[in-house]
Amino acid sequence: MPRGLFITLEGLDGSGKTTQIKRLAQWLEKHGHAVVQVRQPGGTATGDRIRAILLDSRSAPLAPITEMALMFADRAQAIAEVIQPALDAGRIVLCDRFTDSTEAYQGGGREIGSAAVLDLHRLICGNLQPDLTLLLLPGLEVSLARARRRNERVEAKSGADEGRFEAEQDAFYRRVWQKYRAIAAREPERVVLIEGDLTIDEVYEQIVEAVSERLVTSEQSA
Repeated sequence: MPRGLFITLEGLDGSGKTTQIKRLAQWLEKHGHAVVQVRQPGGTATGDRIRAILLDSRSAPLAPITEMALMFADRAQAIAEVIQPALDAGRIVLCDRFTDSTEAYQGGGREIGSAAVLDLHRLICGNLQPDLTLLLLPGLEVSLARARRRNERVEAKSGADEGRFEAEQDAFYRRVWQKYRAIAAREPERVVLIEGDLTIDEVYEQIVEAVSERLVTSEQSA
């Protein structure tokens, strides 16, 4: 059986990833593809427990290296439990964040650097690479405002506190944003950059175009 397709969505919180990944999954299923969705951190029972530690404001202060180690522990579990089995079964995996997020947030935002992140990815994740990464980069201020409003709604509705990262200063997010752009420049064949303050439909149209092209390429090489 041919290997499935591994697609990741990346960007700052508030960039619209959650909305777009749902719409993309519906589009793919409508066109006859078997789809598996997973998010990081989280997506497994163990990962959800790690997510609670990473995102809860009460976890501060958390050493940057500890934060990165927890991200990779979550990722290793998701690969073993969800991602690799789905790819082996020929399914399309849609993953909300992957190692690009760690490189951007911990490598850039926490200033650990890219080298340590990429070394851990090779060691812990077997250097598993997405076939396609959709990087959503609206304006920094727009993303932060959306993310903070969303976390306030989630906390008011469920009591869950997932605002530890949103409490960071804008300088942190500027470093994250800049690192994302550096990743896109470094790997243009894998990363499709969708930037600017576009409407939901405009972003969706660019996503469908990029995924359609990658599906054709994948089918031709199968």
